[in-house]
Amino acid sequence: NRVRSTSEQPESVVLSEVKDRVYNTKLNQIFKLSFSSKMNYFRKKIAVETLSANGKKLDGKVYTPKQKVQKIMGTLYKAIHQAVLRATAIILNLVIVGWLSVYYTIEAAVSNLTPASLRTLKSLGGRTVLVTGGAGGVGQELVIRLARQKAKVVVWDVNEKAMSTLKDRVAAEGFKIYTYAVDVSDKQSIYKNAETVKEEVGPVDILINNAGIVCGQTLLELPDYMIEKTYKVNTLSCYWTAKAFLPDMIKHGRGHIATVGSLTGLLGAYNCTDYSGSKYATIGFHESLSTELKSLGYDKIGLTMVCPYFINTGMFDGCKPSIPMLEPKGVAKRVILAIRQNEEFCTIPSRFNYLLPLKHYLPNKLGWLLQFRVLRTPHAMKTMRKFNEVEAA
Repeated sequence: NRVRSTSEQPESVVLSEVKDRVYNTKLNQIFKLSFSSKMNYFRKKIAVETLSANGKKLDGKVYTPKQKVQKIMGTLYKAIHQAVLRATAIILNLVIVGWLSVYYTIEAAVSNLTPASLRTLKSLGGRTVLVTGGAGGVGQELVIRLARQKAKVVVWDVNEKAMSTLKDRVAAEGFKIYTYAVDVSDKQSIYKNAETVKEEVGPVDILINNAGIVCGQTLLELPDYMIEKTYKVNTLSCYWTAKAFLPDMIKHGRGHIATVGSLTGLLGAYNCTDYSGSKYATIGFHESLSTELKSLGYDKIGLTMVCPYFINTGMFDGCKPSIPMLEPKGVAKRVILAIRQNEEFCTIPSRFNYLLPLKHYLPNKLGWLLQFRVLRTPHAMKTMRKFNEVEAA
């Protein structure tokens, strides 16, 4: 006669345990009776107290054994009925997912094979685009290309001299950009300057989290403060900028957030415990934010995660990778293309999209052998210049 509590069976009428005084008298007497005596006793009506699952007070009711069985069977029927409904829903969802997986696979294949010139690309003209770390390396190339596409470009960087030089360079081509000295490792600086940008330029339509720093030392060589700053710039700044500008995107029903990560965020590298770890975290941030926005119905806000190979910006001076480093211009061009065609994830070069899954399928020893003997990644990173202070791209 014992059944689950009301919290576990909210829709059924649950037989409660009898109060202590009843339990200690009547039921104890029942259990002490012989089998034949029990049978005779149960022919009579048994008084128990019931508790309704809707939270009503206890009320005394009289049930015959037949009525008790009927109630228990009713509860079992409801439980089985609900289980059947859940199983049916799961099967239907699997069928739907199966058909959609075929459709989405074909769609992705067609999209990848279609030349960029024939694709429908999002226009950037008139859009307000904010680029963090926009005064050097990939950042300045992004700014120049965005300005040429008639976007209103906002540049955040700690290097005021580099921003001034970039501003003059863009002005020489007949375009205007807005520059702000912002330390993205400082949360309050981000929030304060975000409000200033909204007042002076307007709501940000596209946010590009590009700022990044690297130290180039092994874990035991790294001072604690440098590890902390790496995470503040590479990872936490993405949280603060998103929190600063995402509400306006939701309000206007459109927007885009792009994050420049790294292939080292997918495959750890020597001398990069801080850098690789921080980039791993940005990928997790991106995927979780994407899940939240889609679940809440904000499908018009795009998210793009870009993971490039080593870039020739000075951050990785001294490295001698087996594959030539990427140039900032090419990376900037690919980032903008990814934003314009609403790509959720891309690697640069694109062939790494197909090579990275091997990491999860190859035996660990074989994976390490490929890294050490073929790609020679550890050897390439051992010659990386070690920065005495954290330096930006």
